Amino acid sequence: MKTVINKTPAPIKLPLPRGKTLHLGPRQTGQIRDDAVEHPALKKLIDAGKIEIAERQENERNATWQGEAPHETTHAQGKSTFRQKTGDR
Repeated sequence: MKTVINKTPAPIKLPLPRGKTLHLGPRQTGQIRDDAVEHPALKKLIDAGKIEIAERQENERNATWQGEAPHETTHAQGKSTFRQKTGDR
């Protein structure tokens, strides 16, 4: 599997072989099959500098990336909507 990195500050749709599409958010990563890298539409985006292909290698315990490190996602808790009742019940 190859990792695709969106280098643009906007979401992008990547056309893949067999009529499939990969949607990537700004500066996000996704995985594609090895043979999909040769798809002409992807080659145009690579040549334009909009996406980058990184190869993932497995080490003994941890996976390392060649090239740029992937973007780490964070999940923050939103504002609580729970309100405690007060007064006489």
